[in-house]
Amino acid sequence: MHIIKTKAWQLGEKSVTDEKIYNERRRLMKMAAIAGAGAMVPFSLKASATYVPRALSFAPNKAYRDLSPTEYEKITTYNNFYEFSLSKEGPSKLAHTLIPEPWTIEISGEVEKPMTVDVAQILAKYPLEERIYRFRCVEGWSMVVPWIGFELSCLLKKAGLTSQSKFVQFQTKYDPQMFPEQKSEGFFGNIPFPYVEGLRIDEAMHPLTLLSVGLYGKTLPKQNGAPIRLVVPWKYGFKSIKSITKIHVSASMTRSTWNEVNPREYGFYSNVNPDVDHPRWSQAKERPLGEFFKQKTQHFNGYADEVSHLYTGMDLRKHF
Repeated sequence: MHIIKTKAWQLGEKSVTDEKIYNERRRLMKMAAIAGAGAMVPFSLKASATYVPRALSFAPNKAYRDLSPTEYEKITTYNNFYEFSLSKEGPSKLAHTLIPEPWTIEISGEVEKPMTVDVAQILAKYPLEERIYRFRCVEGWSMVVPWIGFELSCLLKKAGLTSQSKFVQFQTKYDPQMFPEQKSEGFFGNIPFPYVEGLRIDEAMHPLTLLSVGLYGKTLPKQNGAPIRLVVPWKYGFKSIKSITKIHVSASMTRSTWNEVNPREYGFYSNVNPDVDHPRWSQAKERPLGEFFKQKTQHFNGYADEVSHLYTGMDLRKHF
């Protein structure tokens, strides 16, 4: 497996990790190094009746910035995953039905080489690194997550883009046995299943856009989107779709679940913007998990220098 260096815009590991978890992660990395190269293969994806997040090999983060820390327990017990539950605490209790190994991803549409790839094969070829990103939910809460993954552009380049590759749609696996809330004829309230999300091709190819296979130095917990999920740090969290099984490239704008259900409240782009409120609440401030006081929301979630040029000339109140 290849290792690459981290980027200057990555947040420091001390900004997200309490001392106990930080030391435990270092211990796991040391154990993996002692065990040798064979033990460092991160995601063998052998069929198994049980799945326990395990240590990954990745390029360590060397940058440090001041942010309120988010504990591993909070990241893994407070999140949205509607295929399991509408509540924030539900996924961590109900996601045991997900079987994340083996797992494949189908890449289709406007690409030169449509293909179905195995996640194990992907991880054997692409470099993994730790990227510590801000995560902002459209509901007004936030956290900072140390993701492990690789750039989405690596996979799209493998499939080969064409002159008609304008948008990319992602789909969560549809399997009512794994995802109990899919059983109700494909609907959970007003949410149609399978869950889909979309990006414009320049957003998908941006170096910040990540396919994550882990967090806190281990493979992804089931409730956080195992075995592979999207992470787009300058957009609201629902754009970062979990448990991806299909990637479809198209010439026209793709479907996006929440935009399709309620376009007035959830725009296709859904860039973090403190100046554009949700119809039912302000987006000017956010509450980091575990904190009492709110903090100001940053434009593009703090990544404006890297991504604002993607939207030059666009009315971000209209194209929200």
